[in-house]
Amino acid sequence: MHQHENRSARRILVVANETVESHILHEAIRADVDRNNAEILVVAPALNSRVRHWVSDEDEARHAAKARLSRSIARLVRDGVDANGWVGDADPLQAIDDALHFFPADRLIIATHPEGRSNWLARRLVVRARRRFRLPIVHIVVDVARRNEYVVEAA
Repeated sequence: MHQHENRSARRILVVANETVESHILHEAIRADVDRNNAEILVVAPALNSRVRHWVSDEDEARHAAKARLSRSIARLVRDGVDANGWVGDADPLQAIDDALHFFPADRLIIATHPEGRSNWLARRLVVRARRRFRLPIVHIVVDVARRNEYVVEAA
């Protein structure tokens, strides 16, 4: 569990990779900024195939994550959001932990693919993050194939 110092602005940690450019995610971030004068950090874990990870070849995954993250941050900045971001560990739970050491967040926003297409949901990322970090979490589901995006839960 991470302790937070008193601040006037809220800090929101956003964790997303292939979903990082979604419309609903950007709207949720903008709403937090408008409502809470929030500081935003977006972390895109460098997802990799098991074979590439096993042979320690993460260059392609990091490059792809960095490109998506750059486009996402540029869009947020164009919309008036002061956001920063970085490419995180391939394990999203570890990426969250790493980020919280430098950016003690008040809340997490986790964006995933839908059930059945999401490795993160199959590995119970949202449940595990809630237990481990004890922070309020907003879970956003982005179904690119169906052009469907929605908030599953906010707690």
